[in-house]
Amino acid sequence: MTMTLRPGVVAADTEYGMALLDQNSGEYFTLNPTAALIVRTLLEGTTREQAVSTLTEKYAVSPEQVEEDIDRILDELRMAQLLGA
Repeated sequence: MTMTLRPGVVAADTEYGMALLDQNSGEYFTLNPTAALIVRTLLEGTTREQAVSTLTEKYAVSPEQVEEDIDRILDELRMAQLLGA
């Protein structure tokens, strides 16, 4: 399943990670480089398993830690109503 942003939400890479702008509310959210990599990877259609593999190769962390990070970031995006259906 591919992750998508809700219509009206745009993503832009920044020198500090990524910014998500909700054009309906005018609110924007910033993501640190690690969170930005997770979001960017999932938005590109990469499976969760592939994202875990990519992140464990890039950073010296366990797959379990990456899974927790992905869950936390996705939960935060859902709570902010930034994800598509």
